[in-house]
Amino acid sequence: MAVRSRVFSLLTRSLSLSSAFKGINYGCGRGIHRFSTAATLEEPIAPPVEINYTKLLINGQFVDSASGKTFPTLDPRTEEVIAYIAEGDAEDVNRAVSVARKAFDEGPWPRMSAYERARILLRFADLVEKHSDELAALETWDNGKPYEQAVNAELPMFVRLFHYYAGWADKIHGLTVPADGPHHVQTLHEPIGVTGQIIPWNFPLLMFAWKIGPALATGNTVVLKTAEQTPLTALYVAKLFHEAGLPPGVLNVISGYGPTAGAALASHMDVDKLAFTGSTDTGKIVLELAAKSNLKPVTLELGGKSPFIVCEDADIDKAVEQAHFALFFNQGQCCCAGSRTFVHERIYDEFLEKAKARAWRRTVGDPFKKGVEQGPQIDSEQFEKVLRYIRSGIDSNATLECGGERIGSKGFFIQPTVFSNVKDDMLIAKDEIFGPVQSILKFKGLDEVIKRANATQYGLAAGVYTKNIDTANTLSRGLRAGTVWINCFDVFDAGIPFGGYKMSGIGREKGIYSLKNYLQVKAVVTPLKNPAWL
Repeated sequence: MAVRSRVFSLLTRSLSLSSAFKGINYGCGRGIHRFSTAATLEEPIAPPVEINYTKLLINGQFVDSASGKTFPTLDPRTEEVIAYIAEGDAEDVNRAVSVARKAFDEGPWPRMSAYERARILLRFADLVEKHSDELAALETWDNGKPYEQAVNAELPMFVRLFHYYAGWADKIHGLTVPADGPHHVQTLHEPIGVTGQIIPWNFPLLMFAWKIGPALATGNTVVLKTAEQTPLTALYVAKLFHEAGLPPGVLNVISGYGPTAGAALASHMDVDKLAFTGSTDTGKIVLELAAKSNLKPVTLELGGKSPFIVCEDADIDKAVEQAHFALFFNQGQCCCAGSRTFVHERIYDEFLEKAKARAWRRTVGDPFKKGVEQGPQIDSEQFEKVLRYIRSGIDSNATLECGGERIGSKGFFIQPTVFSNVKDDMLIAKDEIFGPVQSILKFKGLDEVIKRANATQYGLAAGVYTKNIDTANTLSRGLRAGTVWINCFDVFDAGIPFGGYKMSGIGREKGIYSLKNYLQVKAVVTPLKNPAWL
């Protein structure tokens, strides 16, 4: 609770705009407002960390790709190359799966006592904590997220997740089952085998923890593919895992592209289970490849278009701040972002003015600088996608209240953007934008807003802001979403399950529900001779 409170105060406090910005006039609803934007950003801060790991990690060793190819990973602040990374493809996936199979079939990891596995996970968590400053710097450099967010929020969450899963390692057990006849029946929970995992670029470290934690705690071996945009931190922490005593071959890391390395992993006949986090469109491809190969089970954590519902009795100032956080956190690059802000008609105008003012105050700049709330988008593709959606909002006659343009001429910085008068059929209200674009919609009653909030292919999360417990209960039961936050948003405890309804995914991550993704249940039935009957 203390960590969460500190994290929330860090991420949601109000900050003034940078003095380096100069004004550009925009017509904004009831008057002319001056949005501060920079013609050029100041000289970027040199990240306080070195790049030491750029190769593939296979069987406990850093190795070149079989092809010898490399690809660049870019600094989204400057669009310059940080490092060249070994580019894995199908041959490298084959190598990694082969050693993961041997480590599972012949190695000590699945046969090690659960207590010993837990000790390795705990030693790893201690090493990550020791190196948290360097890891946060790498995450910021490669991803663009604010350093303060990475070091004060995401690294403590990462460590907490591995403490949590270490605690589960020796508490996974089966049951005895009463049978109708003279038989002793027990169930065994066994590791599923070689697991393939594909993680996204928006939270590279946390997605590593969400997937690696339960897989290793339950005794599996892993081949993990990083996002091509953000390979650096996974390679670093994988090295720390081996320092903690993880046997070779248990964790293997392949950096590469989706159509080559990702597809090879999803369709591999010797991978027993697959986990993927990313877009819904890619999730469909992953599921199809898994089905067409060996019918491996798949968990998917996919896209979202989450509603954030502000009821007429809400504390408006608090609701504005929470709705701002729900959308703009992590540059808007969150699958569960509260990207449809539904506001009751009686408070709509006041909420809009305050939401717009909050967006004006958002500090955008070099994520290594103290006090910066928003860094750049991840890459040019995402940057252009967000700008296209902003143009579509303007073209569909939504009112651009503020923002809407890039900041500077270098890097992938976008102004915090707010639209009002948004209709449900507009693309900005239907599609997952994955950027700093807040759409504010008006509603009249609970039945109406429940119907409108559910009228989407997604069902990942939702937020509700109200002082009335009956209203909160009505909305939380009526909304078809995997998580409903009441008077809060983006609360991610290690034990809280996360996943979606509908096309937002299959299965749950974190908490006890994540463990079953990595376990097989075996029933063992033994006849009883001369059983004792009560």
